[in-house]
Amino acid sequence: GSRQPRCDSRQPTPHREMLLVLATSASLHTAARARPPTCVATAPPVGTSYDTGAFDAAVMKTYNRYPLAVAGGEGCELVDLDGRRYLDFAAGISTCTLGHANPKLAAAVAAQMGRVNHVSNLYYIPEQGELAQRLVATCNLDKVFFCNSGAEANEGAIKLARKRASLRGVERPVIITAKQSFHGRTLATLTATGQPKYQEGFGPLPDGFAYVEYNDVDELRALVKSLTRPRRLPFGRHPRRLAAILLEPLQGEGGIRPGDAAFFQAARQLCDEHDALLMVDEVQSGVCRSGAFWGHQRLGVEVDVLTSAKALGGGVPIGAMMCKASSIRSRIGAPPRSPCGSSGPECHKRLSHACHACSAACRAACCAPAAAAAQLRHEHLILGRVVCLQVLEVAKQLRLLRRELRLVGGIVARHVVQERIMRRGLPVDEAALPGGRCG
Repeated sequence: GSRQPRCDSRQPTPHREMLLVLATSASLHTAARARPPTCVATAPPVGTSYDTGAFDAAVMKTYNRYPLAVAGGEGCELVDLDGRRYLDFAAGISTCTLGHANPKLAAAVAAQMGRVNHVSNLYYIPEQGELAQRLVATCNLDKVFFCNSGAEANEGAIKLARKRASLRGVERPVIITAKQSFHGRTLATLTATGQPKYQEGFGPLPDGFAYVEYNDVDELRALVKSLTRPRRLPFGRHPRRLAAILLEPLQGEGGIRPGDAAFFQAARQLCDEHDALLMVDEVQSGVCRSGAFWGHQRLGVEVDVLTSAKALGGGVPIGAMMCKASSIRSRIGAPPRSPCGSSGPECHKRLSHACHACSAACRAACCAPAAAAAQLRHEHLILGRVVCLQVLEVAKQLRLLRRELRLVGGIVARHVVQERIMRRGLPVDEAALPGGRCG
């Protein structure tokens, strides 16, 4: 019944950010399955029938919102209250990687709510165990702590690094993070975030963080050296010592900057040399969003701690902190026993029931759909589709440069791209290959 805007593919789209915001490659698989939009607005809406004034009067303005009120969605499309349809390239900011209103994900939520919503972690929750088993099967880590968000997952990682350092006898632990990083909005994760604009007005911030330029190996080595060299201090003062290095495999807030393998390998080496933890924040880059299940797997390093959220639940709020169980040993001698953790080598025992918990986390109503999302990603070969899209994009760029390449170069490029796609058992788009029928 509502009026649809006129469709004209030739007409330019002003204020493109209204329609196409941040692309997430892992959600693009739904575009092939979703029906074409009835109409894509050729201009941003000048307003909405929704009472935004009443909304703003009751809700804190922590976001600069567009004049668009969402009523529903399907696949890669959103529909506003006035019936306009949009292609959603934001995917809830890297979250809805299975699209909107996915029927199997919705069924998993409804089925679990019909059985049991939430019980205390004082009991065994089978759905939580199933999800944990699926996660540890994707990497070299062994144990999972569930929570509600990426910030909480990073808080858990920070506490784990500090507790482990304390048991080693370190009185002033330091966690190194990168400038232009983003790790959350709690006080600790805000301090870990290497962007002063987010920290202004929230002091005094927690001590124990230091920052380096992302991908700068020399600066990282110099900072670690400054934290580990012997020095004379006044009586009662303890030296700062390295506890962990926390990095994003790909910086999102920093401008979509991928990590260099050499930088991460240097971080791994430094952590090994100084008995520190290498921790990766995979809230943005993890769960099939970067060509591997986890972003750090493309960089040739093993990590000690990993954090995840966003895409993990496919739109259901859930976070996770994962760590090794037995491969982290102190080279400084046996740490003292503590009522809060174990004196043994297991990293996960540094946080026991007396040290860390989350009452509302890992409820069955969140774990069951997150496990269903994991199964859907497997069934629909999401990871292979992301890799295929990346290869085809490279092929497209090669096609655009074909006139500047010798013919033999085009033939070789075509062969390499086609072989990579076929090796994964995916269909080959001849038109997108260098020298294809559309070229």
